[in-house]
Amino acid sequence: MSLIHPSAVIEEGAVLGNNVSVGPFVYIGPKVRIGDNTTVASHAVIEGDTTIGKNNCIFSHAAVGTIPQDLKYDGEPVQLIIGDNNTIREFTLLNPGTKGGGSVTKIGNGNLLMGYVHLGHDVILGDHCILANGATLAGHVELGNHVVIGGLTPIHQFVHIGDYAMIGGASALAQDIPPYCLAEGNRASLRGLNLTGLRREMEREEINALKVAYRELFEQGNPLQEAAQRLFETSNSEKVKTLCKFIKTSKRGIPFTRK
Repeated sequence: MSLIHPSAVIEEGAVLGNNVSVGPFVYIGPKVRIGDNTTVASHAVIEGDTTIGKNNCIFSHAAVGTIPQDLKYDGEPVQLIIGDNNTIREFTLLNPGTKGGGSVTKIGNGNLLMGYVHLGHDVILGDHCILANGATLAGHVELGNHVVIGGLTPIHQFVHIGDYAMIGGASALAQDIPPYCLAEGNRASLRGLNLTGLRREMEREEINALKVAYRELFEQGNPLQEAAQRLFETSNSEKVKTLCKFIKTSKRGIPFTRK
């Protein structure tokens, strides 16, 4: 059973699962698919080829699946895919992909997108991320899992942010941030490990290994790629190997100050 307010407009072809709640003055387009137990609050707009999973909460005035903000977009088929258990707060703007970026924007599970968050075209968002109010991701940005982005922080196109990283509020990020690290500033640069986040999820032994690796990578004046290769080959920690692999494959570079 779905709970649809009589003022909502749901185009023919839209598919709604069980117990979907749709509030007043919502618009849902003909290619939209919404999973069970999802709530769509008043005045939200969901358009395009958009698939939304189960147990999501979409708050009022969110714009989900509207065409990408890219002048090269010419009406070709593109998608927005949203997983389960996400909270999408007021006035968020989520765009689908573009032909040049794989045609898909994808959001994982259990994420919190606070008010006025923007996810541009071809963004890939992992699981259990928190994007605070006014965080804006340009096209082709990729976030891992458990990433935290502070409020009013813009992120440059093609930036990659690794698992468990945190970006401080009111930063401006133009380069890649490795997993487990903390960055802030305008322009943002590394400030250390995201120790608060790591302590919630990891054993002390793993954190200590990351501390040693961070010092060798970023605080001892070693050539970064050489240090990352050496640690990748010698470390017994899978977390350290993940950190080094990210550095070795970064395309935009890592923002840190050499000692």
